[in-house]
Order: sequence, then C-alpha cells, then structure tokens
Amino acid sequence: MAKKRTIVYSCTECGAQFPKWQGRCTECGTWNSLVEETKSDRKKRSGQVKTKPPINIKKIKSNPLNRIPTGIGEFNRVVGGGLIPGSVVLLGGHPGIGKSTIMLQILGEVAEGTESTVCYFSGEESETQIGVRADRLGIDSDRVLISNENNVEGILSVLDDEKPIVAVVDSIQTAYTDEVDSLPGNVSQVRESAALLQQYAKEQHCVMVLVGHITKEGRIAGPKMLEHLVDTVLYLEGDNHHFYRILRSVKNRFGATNEVGIFEMTERGMQPVGNPSDMFLQERNEHIPGSVVVPSMEGTRPFLVELQALASQANYGTPQKNATGVDIRRLSLLLAVLEKRVGMHIGTNDIFVNLVGGLQVEEPAIDMGIITAVASSFREIPVDGKTLLIGEVGLGGEVRSVSHIDARIQEGKRMGFERVILPWHNKKDTQNFSGIKVERVRTVQDAFEILW
Repeated sequence: MAKKRTIVYSCTECGAQFPKWQGRCTECGTWNSLVEETKSDRKKRSGQVKTKPPINIKKIKSNPLNRIPTGIGEFNRVVGGGLIPGSVVLLGGHPGIGKSTIMLQILGEVAEGTESTVCYFSGEESETQIGVRADRLGIDSDRVLISNENNVEGILSVLDDEKPIVAVVDSIQTAYTDEVDSLPGNVSQVRESAALLQQYAKEQHCVMVLVGHITKEGRIAGPKMLEHLVDTVLYLEGDNHHFYRILRSVKNRFGATNEVGIFEMTERGMQPVGNPSDMFLQERNEHIPGSVVVPSMEGTRPFLVELQALASQANYGTPQKNATGVDIRRLSLLLAVLEKRVGMHIGTNDIFVNLVGGLQVEEPAIDMGIITAVASSFREIPVDGKTLLIGEVGLGGEVRSVSHIDARIQEGKRMGFERVILPWHNKKDTQNFSGIKVERVRTVQDAFEILW
C-alpha cells in the first residue's frame, strides 16, 4: 500500500507545522520563516509501540558524573570539566572558524587519553581532506575512525559496530534519514536526524557532538528546537582577520553557562591561550588619547581588554557613530550622557569605538571605559596607562555598581596596574584590598576630575 503524502509548512525557527503557507508563524511570531515539506502519514498498528515503564524516583541512583577529559584545558573549562557520557553537544560557528579542526583535535586527545574508539562523520569533506588535516595536527591514533557517511541509518549502523565513546557528526545540516522525504538541510531532516542521534546517545551512553552551520543572523541553522534538544550548546566565535577564537557556552545542563575558552589558530590547530589579558594588551600603546583598559567578566573568568575610541570632526554629511565589539545602541546612550550631563559637545563629531582583539562584550560594566575613551579622544588628553576603569553609567551620569569587583581588581593587580576607578557603592567589596590604589566615584564628572 502506497504511503499517503501531504504538504505541510514548517517554521525554521520553532519547528511548528501548518497545513498551509502563511507570512508569519503564529507560534513564535517570526515573519517569512515557513518552508514547504512533504510529510508521510504512517499509521502505527496497535501493539507495535514499545513503552518503557516509569521508575520510582527513590530507586534512581544518584551517581557522580564521570566526565571524559578532552585533553584541552580551555575546552574542559567551557563544558564544565569534560564530556559527559550520553550527552549531546551542539557546536556552532561561521564557516572557516575552526569547528572541524577543534573537534578533530579533541577526538585525537580522547583516543590517546582513554584508549577508546572515537568516530568522526563528515558529510562535507573526503577522507583524504580529513587525513591531510590530521597529519597537520599530529593525529595518528588508529582508534580515530573517519567516515563520509551522512545517512543517519548508516551512521547508527557504524556506531553499533564500533561502539565509540565519542562521535562527531559534521555537520548536522548534511545528515539525512530515510524516514523523511526531503533533501538534507531541510527543517524536517535536521530535526529528525538530530532526534535519532540523540536517542542513540542516551541509550548507548555515547557522547554525540553535532556541528551546526550559522545563519547570517548568527544563529545555528535549523529549527530552534535543535538547541532545546541537546544538553550543551557551544559557539565558536572570531573572524578571519584575527588569529584568536573564543569558545562560548550558552547552554549547559552539566555545568555553568556563559563560560569562555580562548584559543589561537595556528598551523598546529587551535592552541589554548592561558593568559588572555596579556594577549589582548600585548600591542597596546599607553600614551595615545582614546585608549583605556577595562576588566571584563566572561562567566567566572576576568580578563583585561583594550578599548579604543576616536572622535573626529565631521566635515561631510551627518556625523557617523560606529562600534566594533560593543553594542552600538549602548554607545548612543553613553554619547547622550556625555553631551547632556558632562557638557561635552560631541554632536558634530564622527565617533568610532573599537574593542581590540575581535572580542564582543555586552556587559554594562565597561560603560565607564567607553565614555572615558571617547572623552579622552575628544579632549586629546591620554588616560594614565596604569589605570583601570570599571562601572555602569546611568542616564543621570551616575556610576552604578557592578558584580565580581574583587576578581576584576585582582586581575588588574596581577597585570601590573596601579590604580582602579570604580563605583562608590562597591566600597564594601574592596575595603580589604591592598597593592592597588582604589578610587571610588559617584558620577562620571567625578571620574573625569580624578583622571584629568
């Protein structure tokens, strides 16, 4: 009997399905996100569905998590100490950022450290291409198995035969299952393929790593439910103009979120950076106007970054406001405070702000650094090169307190800074701090009087 096929429309954001096309998804509210799919209506016969009886919660043993070390300290930091058997990890990033490189390195380290078999399934590269990369990375273990299989049923057959401890599917957008009548990369294919691989990982206690493409909006391609399906979501950030890469955790059921790992892309692969503060400050010129240093917190980790600003008289057209590494809307707010509360008339100037090193920082604790850098460039007066600036700036020009102040100051002290300007209400957090001069301010004007 032929299978009955119907046309449905699936949302690429939330995975919701509708019987007819419409301009807006009524589930998530996204416009123009529905794509056409062919759906097979299969009727299950009664008695064929196997059910697993529920377990009394008192009978479930609470065993400690036995993590698999990856051999790369920065990666272990991000995932919480190592990979959890049976977990599903989703790794996203732009093309060429180093996703395949770091996963091949991890497989090589796991194979050497645990003496277990690992598998790498690539739907985008041939075995020869992967072999060339493995030679460059120094991976020669016979326990690292490579396959071009991208049919999910074929992948599961290989996994059943080899029983690897870790498996990588690169990428999930190239995988397809015979259960869905559509091309690889389709919303239904991505969803069903990921679900089958997740089911195997849970049943066989195998770590499953799914590598995902990134859309132009910076999100992992496919339905949003893909991120809800997995246990851990990692993003590899950076650009082709810098050698540095940042691995960021945005979801982790077995560890802290918002942790980051810093890597440098080299001929030998992704090399961990042990001292990110030194990396971001190594080419800094301390004596130019518009350059300041701010301590940023990424998860539980503080590091120092250089923030540069340039204020230049706009001779043609409307003045520009551009920002790299910081939120342009936050910059506009701080410029308005500088104009209204401090009386600095910068409305006719082009303003450019840059966070050195390709880093993206969104926390408001760097507000004092941004507003001071702009003022320094506008006045053509440099800021003392041994001074740190910390604080959130409010619309009234007040400097508000921030979190983790002790960790930020400790990092500045370690890097040789001699003075820190911070919010007045962080006083109780720094009463017993020695070895670095602490200046507390209530407003932006107070900070400027201390600096100049």
